[in-house]
Amino acid sequence: MTHTNTRSADAAPATPQHHQKILRIQTQGKSLGRFTNKVQEVVTASGIRTGLCTVFIRHTSASLIIQENADPDVLKDLENFLSRLVPEDNSYIHSMEGPDDMPAHIRSVLTHTSETIPVVDGRLALGTWQGLYLWEHRTRGSAREVVVHVTGY
Repeated sequence: MTHTNTRSADAAPATPQHHQKILRIQTQGKSLGRFTNKVQEVVTASGIRTGLCTVFIRHTSASLIIQENADPDVLKDLENFLSRLVPEDNSYIHSMEGPDDMPAHIRSVLTHTSETIPVVDGRLALGTWQGLYLWEHRTRGSAREVVVHVTGY
């Protein structure tokens, strides 16, 4: 499906619109929390029908991913894999904030701090089985800030 803006050759180009909101999401410790609907609410409120939605987490010990939204075993397998790949042990120099802090920083480097999703007909253009998740890498829960920026027409 292709969407294009059509206008006559002498018409002035449309000015892109911008809309931004900061979401505050409380996490419950190490977990993947889906928040696709909250981001879609921001897209809907923007009034933008065609464009891009950028989602950015303002933290270094949590991350964002787009992943399977139907079978929770996929998320559990991802958590187990990353825990084995980046163990919480005493081998890190940075340890002032606890044994889970440096592994959380490494895990966020291996995943994403931002995601960009096309907006088509005023909706996030995610696939049928895709959801947007905040991945908390710390043992304790935290209040996380996620900036949602929608731009387009």
